[in-house]
Amino acid sequence: QVQLVESGGGLVQAGGSLRLSCAVSGSIFSTSDMGWYRQAPGKQREWVAVISRGGSTNYGDSVKGRFTISRDNAKNTVYLQMNSLKPEDTGVYYCNARFTYATGIKLYDYWGQGTQVTVSS
Repeated sequence: QVQLVESGGGLVQAGGSLRLSCAVSGSIFSTSDMGWYRQAPGKQREWVAVISRGGSTNYGDSVKGRFTISRDNAKNTVYLQMNSLKPEDTGVYYCNARFTYATGIKLYDYWGQGTQVTVSS
């Protein structure tokens, strides 16, 4: 049974930093692409960052240069270091684990329950 559990959210002032963690249970972590998404009230879920099973990273334009995604395969954990936070970064942050074949067919796509991040001005 696969579970993803996020932690590290909280309240921070603009310009501050937070580090989110996502712990993955089960045997899928080392073969998964891991991502972070966020959702602000009344808005659609937004992609934030991804790190592949091989360690390559990509970021959404709104967070590039401020956020860093990393993974520790020995701990089955993915992290999101968030610096220079802005009020518009406020939202629920979700962790995602997926595996997609070269054909585009998904083998699996798992989500955590989310952790709240609030940035005050």
